[in-house]
Amino acid sequence: MGKPTGFLEYLRELPSEVAPSDRIRNWDEFHIHFPEEKLKNQAARCMDCGTPFCHTGSVISGMASGCPINNLIPEFNDLVYRGLWREALDRLHKTNNFPEFTGRVCPAPCEGSCVLGINNPPVTIKNIECSIIDKGWEEGWITPQVPAKRTGKKVAVIGSGPAGLAAAAQLNQAGHEVTVYERADRPGGLLMYGIPNMKLDKEEVVLRRLQVLEAEGIKFVCNTEIGKDLPAEQLLKEFDSVILCTGATKPRDLPIEGRDLKGIYFAMDFLTANTKAVLDKTNDCISAQGKDVVIIGGGDTGTDCVGTSIRHGCHSVTQIEIMPQPPLERAANNPWPEWPKVYKMDYGQEEAAAKFGADPRVYTTTATKFEGDDNGHVKAVHTVEVEWQKDDQGRFIPKPIPGTEKVVPTQLVLLAMGFLGPEQPLLDSLGVEKDPRGNVKAEYDQYQTSIPGVFAAGDCRRGQSLVVWAFNEGRGVARECDRHLMGVTELP
Repeated sequence: MGKPTGFLEYLRELPSEVAPSDRIRNWDEFHIHFPEEKLKNQAARCMDCGTPFCHTGSVISGMASGCPINNLIPEFNDLVYRGLWREALDRLHKTNNFPEFTGRVCPAPCEGSCVLGINNPPVTIKNIECSIIDKGWEEGWITPQVPAKRTGKKVAVIGSGPAGLAAAAQLNQAGHEVTVYERADRPGGLLMYGIPNMKLDKEEVVLRRLQVLEAEGIKFVCNTEIGKDLPAEQLLKEFDSVILCTGATKPRDLPIEGRDLKGIYFAMDFLTANTKAVLDKTNDCISAQGKDVVIIGGGDTGTDCVGTSIRHGCHSVTQIEIMPQPPLERAANNPWPEWPKVYKMDYGQEEAAAKFGADPRVYTTTATKFEGDDNGHVKAVHTVEVEWQKDDQGRFIPKPIPGTEKVVPTQLVLLAMGFLGPEQPLLDSLGVEKDPRGNVKAEYDQYQTSIPGVFAAGDCRRGQSLVVWAFNEGRGVARECDRHLMGVTELP
């Protein structure tokens, strides 16, 4: 490394952010960039550790440990320390098609497995990555790379989310003619409509990259749902290969008493409508203005609902989580290099605390029924605290604690309890084989479905997962599709 003693000399430091009380007034990104000298100091903290777990991309205890796309993290840290930003960008692009996305929305499992993190705060890998790519855009280093020759092969990619975009980008660079089909009115999938604008700016970040992909030769066809607007059989006839990257968009429901009341929505419907309204500059969305909002579920989606509701001007916000509050430090059964399951406040909870005085999350609690008013609209959520106990099969299940019942007033309920897998109509129309969970059956690193020439990658194959795993699979499926079309492949 450029400065072998850097980890001894510099403390972990992140750039400041726009104050929560100010940033909730708009939909702008709120992270502030570090000056280059501070970034060099942070890059200098990267150790000459011998075995860098940060870019291993393994799965430990069911969670990502290290970077799933195997970013060459020690190398780009060293280049940043030495001021070689263009070379750092080239190194980053070797493994990552879209660092501006991962640098903003990835939970950074690389930092969770940083060797320095064993006994010190880890290297600020995510911020350095984001700084590299943003500097690349600012300097004009990122331009369309049009393939020198075309193979004459045609590939259809169904879904323009993270996996679909990564697959399309790689296959286009291999010289194939790629058409990406998207049922929404704008391409980008989860990146466009599933993540709020203040977390990932659509016009300044997402659309900018999509325009480069189009200039490189990728064709995007929006407002087209395969199996509905266009028969799946037609794609099989017109294209040499088809790749399914439809995501896992079937939400988990909460079938309790009162579920049919008005004012209860799936979180993704709420977030999608809001982002569309922001982009279209309209007020046509599910509004939380003036309402007591109850969000059932945690994770990134729950946090995004908190931040969005506050920007609408909600009266209050409560986030119900059935799991216990994580510890402040790693538990004994959660050792390095596993992903650290520790308590933290994400941006939405920070904003709620600034506006209402406390973290909005209520732990080890579940909803038991929804109560409605005379007009059939939800007016309250009945809850009870739970404790996790083992059943006869040794599985931990939540058991209600008598006497802990509460009634929480609400006029808007958002269900953010995760996803059950891909929607089935397209898969049924194609006739692809599915696994027991309803995902497309295709082996990891092969991605071939039960239909020759039809591949699957991302959440529709592996189930709900991280954006960075979608990029991993998008690049992987492109490699195997290219091998299928050409007999050999040079794609990584």
